[in-house]
Amino acid sequence: MFLRQEVAPAMIRGVWMSIRLIVPSAVFGLAIGIITGTLRVYGHSVLRAIANVYVTFFRGFPLLVQLYLWYFGLARFGIYFSPYTAAVIGFSLCSGAYHSEYIRGALLSIKDGQMLGAQSLGFSRTQALVSIILPQAVRRALPGCGNELIYLIKYSSLAYMVTCIELTGEAKILASLYFKYMEMFLIAGAIYLLLVSIATWLLNNAEDWLAVPGFEPPRR
Repeated sequence: MFLRQEVAPAMIRGVWMSIRLIVPSAVFGLAIGIITGTLRVYGHSVLRAIANVYVTFFRGFPLLVQLYLWYFGLARFGIYFSPYTAAVIGFSLCSGAYHSEYIRGALLSIKDGQMLGAQSLGFSRTQALVSIILPQAVRRALPGCGNELIYLIKYSSLAYMVTCIELTGEAKILASLYFKYMEMFLIAGAIYLLLVSIATWLLNNAEDWLAVPGFEPPRR
């Protein structure tokens, strides 16, 4: 009775809010990472410097501190974000900084001859980058970017610290109300494990789908 009437509705609300946080943050974070990683390898020196500063800042500051800055810090200057918006911005920018490292490494692993070959066929630098280089880099970076998505699922639990009540927040409220801390957090942990398992399965299938036969070793 307790599980059905109290726990299940709260956990369902929490899971739905967690998904609403994770999905846009994952999309925006990957987009930011691709753009930033590309600028760090192929961008103008000024853009490269800006991108490097961005990555240094968002990889260096703890995510919780970043969330506090977006939600509490900016309010001092009259800029107010809702808890949900602040969380998505924080997760996206932090995730994008890490994605950029995977993309940068993947771009550097592609031989310069491919760019020179594309230009010799009449491609501009931008066309060669978008049509030839980036698709390969994204495919090579997918395992690392997928790992960042797994981290995003788990550190979405920090959103409740800026009053965005997701899965961990709902578990904390129930635990405080009924003094069942072990039970509530075990349930929340099991749900996170399920979300991570689903994401891992989807990522493995994406790697198989994007693999180029004959060019990449089979995934074990």
